[in-house]
Amino acid sequence: VNISILIVAVVIFLLVLHHNFQSLSDFLKRELSDSSPLGLQPIDFIPAAPQRLVDESNDKEISVVIAASDERLGGAIAAMNSIYRHTRSNVVFHIVTLNDTVDHLRLWLSGTALKNMRYRILDFDPRVLEGKVQVDPQKADTFKPLTFARFYLPSLVPHAEKVIYVDDDVIVQDDILELYNTPLKPGHAAAFSDDCDSTTSKVAVRGAGNQYNYIGFLDYKKETIRKLAMKANTCSFNPGVFIANLTEWKLQNITKQLEKWMALNVVEELYSKTLAGSITTPPLLIVFYKQHSSIDPMWNVRHLGSSAGKRYSPQFVKAAKLLHWNGHFKPWGRTASYAEVWEKWYVPDPTGKFNLIRRHSEAYEAK
Repeated sequence: VNISILIVAVVIFLLVLHHNFQSLSDFLKRELSDSSPLGLQPIDFIPAAPQRLVDESNDKEISVVIAASDERLGGAIAAMNSIYRHTRSNVVFHIVTLNDTVDHLRLWLSGTALKNMRYRILDFDPRVLEGKVQVDPQKADTFKPLTFARFYLPSLVPHAEKVIYVDDDVIVQDDILELYNTPLKPGHAAAFSDDCDSTTSKVAVRGAGNQYNYIGFLDYKKETIRKLAMKANTCSFNPGVFIANLTEWKLQNITKQLEKWMALNVVEELYSKTLAGSITTPPLLIVFYKQHSSIDPMWNVRHLGSSAGKRYSPQFVKAAKLLHWNGHFKPWGRTASYAEVWEKWYVPDPTGKFNLIRRHSEAYEAK
């Protein structure tokens, strides 16, 4: 009898010990998932799905990453509103911003019709870019660290298998679920919209040829670039809208590859001297050379911000699934084509701050 009691006591003790270890393990996992060596700290989260989603059978979480700088916050707000209003899917926005923008962003979301939207606010630490981006001291104000947030997707959304990244100068006119369901070929970590597709007008850049191929972004006079054996006339792609397979992204260590080419550029100046596009594009072009899938070009109808004139017909703009005002002429600032389409989805700033900025449009730079 005594031996039986002893055995029972030992079993109970082991069960309690196992439970405590399990609890400790879960705690540590949560702690690790809530922090990041990049300084990408979750600040805010709306966990409850809106009632309109509760009754829906489609409860798959769709992660959408968007960067939101203070001077362009109205753009991010309009983009998120257009996505939110066009879908019944369970969309969660992962909004990457800088610390001094958090309060403004939270007020804008909580004080408007967007308060039921599901979101996380992430504080991006620009120090992660030290040694990887060369900033001209005379043009330090034009440096936009948030444009590099897309390089760190696994840290931004650590538990997702797949994410959508969108720039802040877009408006979505269809269900984002369709874009999310874009098939990616085996071994591909991302899908982009090629610049040679039928819906994109080719943009001539003075001194750089056409800004729709690799030679428009990379300096082929540099030996490091020539050794890559990438054809100069290869069609480039637009990184303002893309889908990422984070499982493949991690397996291929895409972030480290991008950082490698960023650091090499600081030393060797590998980018085109007449680069017209974003400085985030060249490392992506190198890393994803002939290693990316394609999205439907109607999901990234771009260059609406290249000039004040209208390059697309009203019928085509209405049919587009996603409109992209990449270029200098943003719909919230300078005179831009089809700004009235953007304004339908803009939610006024309850603080009035962004309205003041809109009158100082020269502060806006093209991505």
